[in-house]
Amino acid sequence: MGEDDRNGPLHDFSDRLADARRRRDGKAPKAAPKEGLGAAMRIGVELVAALGVGAAIGWGLDRWLDTAPWLMVVFFVLGAAAGVMNVYRYMSGMDAAPGWRRERPPRDGQED
Repeated sequence: MGEDDRNGPLHDFSDRLADARRRRDGKAPKAAPKEGLGAAMRIGVELVAALGVGAAIGWGLDRWLDTAPWLMVVFFVLGAAAGVMNVYRYMSGMDAAPGWRRERPPRDGQED
């Protein structure tokens, strides 16, 4: 076993890694206007749906238990909290499959 035999696989790996980094750095950032509009629509729908579901559950329970308007107020607040949590999860990338995060663009002058 000579020096070349031990460094062969490592050298091959470092060449492939350098090639992958060059390909990654050569790609243009993907910032289409449709992505921003889609995110804004999703955030709006998440908030409105959570508020609506919370208010509907509270209204139904108030009618059933004759406690108007207390349960509707409580469930409206719970729906608002759920909507804000859904938006937070979406914006932080926690809404995706486990172990997957959205790629964030690097800041000016900084590398990952």
